[in-house]
Amino acid sequence: METPSFTELNLSPELLAAIADLGYEKPSPIQALAIPPAMEGTDLIGLSQTGSGKTAAFTLPVLQKIDLSLSRTQCLIVCPTRELCMQVCDEVHRLGSHMKGLRAVPVYGGAPIDRQIRALRQGTHIVVGTPGRLLDHLRRKTFQTDLIKCIVLDEADRMLDMGFKDDMEELLKDMPKERQTSFFSATMNPQVEKLTRRYSTDPQTIEVERKALTVDSVDQCYYEVRRRSKLEVLSRLLDMDPPRLAIVFCSTKRMVDECTEALIGRGYAADRLHGDISQNLRERVLKRFRDGQVELLVATDVAARGLDVDDIDMVFNYDIPYDPEDYVHRIGRTGRAGRSGKAISFVFGREIYRLQTIERFIRQKIDRRKIPSQEQVEGKRADLLFDTVKERLEGGDFKSYEELVQRLLDQEFSATDIAGALFTLLKEAQGNREGQFIEEDRPERAGRGRQDSQDRRRKDGGRRSERRGNERGDNRDRAEQRRQHEERRPRDRSEGPSNFRNEAQADGDKVTLFLSLGKKAGMKPGDIAGMCYREAGIPNGTLGRIKIHDDHSTVEVNQGVVDELLIKTRKSRLGGRTFKLGHDRSEGGGFDDEREDRGERGGGSDRREDRGGRGGRGGGDRRHRS
Repeated sequence: METPSFTELNLSPELLAAIADLGYEKPSPIQALAIPPAMEGTDLIGLSQTGSGKTAAFTLPVLQKIDLSLSRTQCLIVCPTRELCMQVCDEVHRLGSHMKGLRAVPVYGGAPIDRQIRALRQGTHIVVGTPGRLLDHLRRKTFQTDLIKCIVLDEADRMLDMGFKDDMEELLKDMPKERQTSFFSATMNPQVEKLTRRYSTDPQTIEVERKALTVDSVDQCYYEVRRRSKLEVLSRLLDMDPPRLAIVFCSTKRMVDECTEALIGRGYAADRLHGDISQNLRERVLKRFRDGQVELLVATDVAARGLDVDDIDMVFNYDIPYDPEDYVHRIGRTGRAGRSGKAISFVFGREIYRLQTIERFIRQKIDRRKIPSQEQVEGKRADLLFDTVKERLEGGDFKSYEELVQRLLDQEFSATDIAGALFTLLKEAQGNREGQFIEEDRPERAGRGRQDSQDRRRKDGGRRSERRGNERGDNRDRAEQRRQHEERRPRDRSEGPSNFRNEAQADGDKVTLFLSLGKKAGMKPGDIAGMCYREAGIPNGTLGRIKIHDDHSTVEVNQGVVDELLIKTRKSRLGGRTFKLGHDRSEGGGFDDEREDRGERGGGSDRREDRGGRGGRGGGDRRHRS
C-alpha cells in the first residue's frame, strides 16, 4: 500500500522532530492505518505481525493527547512481560524526547515496589505496566485512575494465553467509563474478541494482511536431529555461519541451563534467560547481549516477545514449540526492520507433525536441510581464518615483527613452517572445538527425505493406534504386540523407530535415567553407583556414565536392567534423602505409559516454563514433552 508521510498524519511538531531524530522516513502500514482513527478517539483493534511498528502506532496518538501541565496519569499501557514493558516505556521516551516535562514510568513485578510507589506519587503522565503489578498498585491505592483517558493493551492475546484474563478484566473494570480502549496484537483469537466486545465501544479493526505470518527476509529451515545430537549440530551450524547475535530457544528451564553450560564448555560466549532468573540479572544479561559481549542467548519463551534487539542474525528452535504462535514470535526476533535473518528448527520423530501444523499456520513451507559434516565445518573454519588473514594483509593493518621472523629464519626454519605454526596458533585462538560423530552422519541416512520420514511415521502411527485400542481393554493383544515389538527390536537401528522410548537405546542399548538429586544434595557418582548395585542387585558393568548436575543427575543403564532398577529403588534413599528415578526426557526418553498413569514420574525438576492458561493449545502428545 502507498503510505502517507508522517507530516500528513497531523502529528505535533515535537513528535515530528523526535521521528526525524530516530531516522524514520515513512510510517509502516499499521502506523498509517491506526494513527488517524486513534487521534480521533476511536476504539481500535490493531492486528499486525511482530516487528511491524505496532508500538509506535499506539504510542504516537497517546503522546499527542497528553496534557503536560497536568502531572497525573492520563494513559495506561498494559504489556504481558517485563521485557516488553521496558521496551514500550523506552519507545515512549524516545518518541516523546522533545516533549519537555514528559514522565513515563514502567511498573512490573520483580523490581522493588517502593521505587515504583515513589515514582507514581511524584506524578507521571503515562504508566506502562504488567497486569499483576498494576493490580498490586491499585489495591495499595498508589495508582490513581480517575483521569485516565486512554488504555492500550499490547499483545492482548499473549496476556490471555499467560492466564491474565481475570487480572485484565479487573483492571478494565476500575478504569473510567469515558475512555478510549485500544487492543494491539500480532494475532486475534476468540478470547480477545470476547474481551474487546465487552470492554470497548464500536472498535474499528485495522489489520495489515499478509499471505504469511512470518517476514520474507527470514530464511526458515529445519534439520532432522536426534535429541542427543542437538548440541553437536548446533555447534556445527554456528561454526559454519558464525552469527553476530543469536537466540537458542528451549522448552524447559532445565534444558536452558544444560544447553548454556554445554555451549560455554565448548568455548562459545553464551548466557541464559528464563523465568527463574531475577529481574536484575535479566537486565544485566540483556545488556551484555545487546552490547555483543554475549553472542548466544539461550532462553525459554519468556524472551520470545518483547526482546528489543535489532541485530539478531539467527534464531534456533532447539526444541520446536507446541504452539504455532510461539514459533511466529520466536522467529520474529530476527529479520526485523527489513534486515535478513535465519530461523533454524531441530525436529525428530513425531515432531514432524508439529512442524506441519506450523507450516499450515504460517502458510509457508519450511525447507529441510542436510546436517553439515565435520569435514565441511573444518573447511569452513579454515576458509574464515584464511579470509581474515588475507584481509589483514591486504589492508596493511598489522605489525611487521620483522626482527622475530628473521630470528626464526636464521635458525633455519622455512617461511612455510613459520606461517604454518602461526596459522595453528590462530586456529587454537579461534577456538579448536573438536567435533563429535553423530548417528545422523551415517551414510545410510544420507539423502533420506521428508517424505520417507512421513511414510515411516504413518506406519508407526498405525502401530500406535493399535496400542491405544489395546490399552482400552484387550490385554492379550497388547502382550502379543509387545512380544512382536521385542522380536523387531534387534534389527538394523538405522530403520529408526519413531517411538521415543526406543530412541534412547541406540547407543549400546543404554538408556539414560534421570535422578532428582545433584551437587546441591552432595551427590557423587560413587554414591549413586553404590546405591544402584546394592539396592537393585543389578550385575556389575550394567551402569554407564553418571553425570552430576546442580539439581539432578543422569545415569546410563543397560536396557535389560532398567525395569528391575526402577522397581527395586522406588523406596530407597540416598544420603538420607528420598529421590525420584525415571527416564530422562532431556535425552530423548519418556516415561512408559503404566508408570505415567500411576503418576510415578521421575523428572521432577524438568518443568515447562509457566504458561498460565495455555495448557490446551498447540496439540501434541503431552507425555512426550521435553
